[in-house]
Amino acid sequence: MTRAITLFAALLALSLPCTAATPVAPQSISASYEVLWNGMRVAVMNETFEAKDGAYRIVSESRAVGMLALFVREPLRLESSGQVTASGLQPLHFEGKRSNNDPRRARADFDWPGGKLTLTRDGSTDHLKLPPATQDLVSTMYQFMFMDLANRERFELAMTNGRYLKQHWYIIRSGVEIDTAFGKMKTLHLVKQHRPDESGAEIWLAPQHRQLPVRMVVLDDDGTRIEQNLTKFELKP
Repeated sequence: MTRAITLFAALLALSLPCTAATPVAPQSISASYEVLWNGMRVAVMNETFEAKDGAYRIVSESRAVGMLALFVREPLRLESSGQVTASGLQPLHFEGKRSNNDPRRARADFDWPGGKLTLTRDGSTDHLKLPPATQDLVSTMYQFMFMDLANRERFELAMTNGRYLKQHWYIIRSGVEIDTAFGKMKTLHLVKQHRPDESGAEIWLAPQHRQLPVRMVVLDDDGTRIEQNLTKFELKP
């Protein structure tokens, strides 16, 4: 189950180059999500975004609840830090772990001037070419704030979770109304394009709240459905 929750987060990570006037980053955002596994509540995710003096920091912590908490005691902590640029967030460092001794601990270091991405996991290190506008597992969710998504129909992206770097393709549907913890809401609906043997992913963004994700769903190729819903948030401009 831990592997699938991590896969869930990875598949939902998105990034885009900016094509419109860039909005100013908010000072801070705090958000909480509930995570459902085939309809059963299995975890709570709490995130904080902070921006100051041209830099940003994001911390995402997922803690198991219910029966899963008996087996998964350590929270999954993801952290991203970097710069706020004219085109949005530019990650410099990403790390994901359950503890300092976690054998599956993974990190990514971004060398933008040198065009190099360094991935460290499982005791090994890889040096890859760094594609423009690459985001990490958590910075992608807040990069949406800087994007003119309503005027796009589809896009390609590059994302890393510290273990690998992958390209993804999504289409955008605007004005899709869904039920949320805050009532009915019109959203931007992002749908991942994938092969039959790959997992599918969808994400719904709230244009009225700086395009914050309000729902995310992954349908694994084995039929597993993992859903993440926004339950509360606070945004300080």
